[in-house]
Amino acid sequence: MIMDIVEIMKVIPHRYPFLLVDKIVELIPKERIVGIKNVTMNEPFFQGHFPGHPIFPGALLVEAMAQVGCVLMFKSFDISPEEYVVYFMGIDKARFRKPVKPGDTVKFVLEPSVIKRRMSKMVGKAYVGEDLVCDAEIMAMIARRDG
Repeated sequence: MIMDIVEIMKVIPHRYPFLLVDKIVELIPKERIVGIKNVTMNEPFFQGHFPGHPIFPGALLVEAMAQVGCVLMFKSFDISPEEYVVYFMGIDKARFRKPVKPGDTVKFVLEPSVIKRRMSKMVGKAYVGEDLVCDAEIMAMIARRDG
């Protein structure tokens, strides 16, 4: 394991119940990152999505993918989370291919197609086992916290 939850929380500002990444298992700055989310029934959104048929919301799959991308941006440019923040700027070509359920482990693989000092466009894929469950292109930008 490259980063556990404690290390992830030192880099990105998200906290429960909105921190959606449990660990980073592979990290090559400016090239590739692999993050893991363990989906459990005790997550609050399952009460309403959907009662009797729990499905991990697609919007949260994309958010988890963006959080993994955020870690890649921080580690690629060696920027301080006290001085900078990474903003999720856009999403293109999102596809939800199979439902994700409690008990699943989701593996997020992101690789930048464009990566510059302040901006990145990444191709993200989410897998449960060998099954592709979601893919998208996401854009992120680095900004100073003070302005």
